[in-house]
Amino acid sequence: MNQNRRVFLQTSLLSIAWVGTASSSVFAQDAGKPIKIGILIPGSKADHGWMESAYNGMKAAEQRHGDKVKITYIENVKFADMEQALVTLASKNDMVIGAAGQTQASVLKVAKRFPKVKFSIVGPTGQPTNNVSQYDVLQAQIGFIAGAVAAMMSKNGAVSYVGGLEIPAIVNTGTEFANGAKYVKPDTKTFVTYTGDFDDVAKSKEATLAAIAQGADVHYNILNLGVRGMEQAAREKGTKMIGSYIDYCADKNPLYIAYTVSGIGFMVEYAIDQIVAGTWHPEYKPFGLGMGPKAADIDVCTGATPEILAKIKELKADLLSGKIKVKVG
Repeated sequence: MNQNRRVFLQTSLLSIAWVGTASSSVFAQDAGKPIKIGILIPGSKADHGWMESAYNGMKAAEQRHGDKVKITYIENVKFADMEQALVTLASKNDMVIGAAGQTQASVLKVAKRFPKVKFSIVGPTGQPTNNVSQYDVLQAQIGFIAGAVAAMMSKNGAVSYVGGLEIPAIVNTGTEFANGAKYVKPDTKTFVTYTGDFDDVAKSKEATLAAIAQGADVHYNILNLGVRGMEQAAREKGTKMIGSYIDYCADKNPLYIAYTVSGIGFMVEYAIDQIVAGTWHPEYKPFGLGMGPKAADIDVCTGATPEILAKIKELKADLLSGKIKVKVG
């Protein structure tokens, strides 16, 4: 069941008013009753990116566990409203999942007020607290490989990356995208830009057009709805993209030459599986390549030569072994 932003804002003040009593209550699963799980999806569940991956993971877990769980979610929540949204969810659920790194600060704050509720955050690096687990995507790993693939498939020897908020995971991915490109082709020109907003279509289009004007012909991103601006720029100028989170190869969209897996939905499923199994505990857990292809991978849709495929395999092995080191967090 979806609770939209307007409805939760109408009810959140009431939730805050009785938070003192709610935080001291014990959410124990009675025999035969479902585990109640609330999920905060900050962006649109139809963004064809991170948020959609999180939503798909939620639906997969819901289908798999059936009447063992009752899942509600709130989507499209601005940063300033996240604390209120989390209070609403925590007041009514046994577990709350912040399905993106930008929820971290608000989750950590609200979790202190609800010590009996279990919280999991998908995306950031951070130490667990008494009732919070943090799952690290290790996004910079696959960003490094995306940069390498972009460089190997660029005709102009220039590639670009657009990120949203300048938070560590997004900045590190941009840095490692550029490092990956130069690792395989040292003369590659790289253009890295942050729009300050994951969903601003106009800003992401402007950033991509600026990179194209300087020769970039393959683009990667960590955006939500903002990716539509990049697509507009690439379509207008005849350049190509590497997508993220969702299977762009299956879409057969001619703009996309590859897509990366950063298993956001996989991590949401992990949190739900843990609480259903009774094995959930506060932890910092790194995902990335070490957790297999559902957690991190890249698929080249078209134009993959044997040499490119062999290089991708080599890069994965070197990242896993530590021969290539990338930024974490």
